[in-house]
Amino acid sequence: MACPICDKQTDPKYRPFCSKRCADIDLAKWMTGSYAVPSTDPEDLEQALEEAEQKKSKPH
Repeated sequence: MACPICDKQTDPKYRPFCSKRCADIDLAKWMTGSYAVPSTDPEDLEQALEEAEQKKSKPH
């Protein structure tokens, strides 16, 4: 398996990365928002809460 950051051979100690450096680079990408998980939730928290309440109040 190759390191997803630099394509070098992985090190079992840092798997799936080859080193602490590449693991830290990956972590930094998550923390800065370079990686993102897609979401269909509204950006506005109040709107999301209203939609959740509406779903709960609808009869099944």
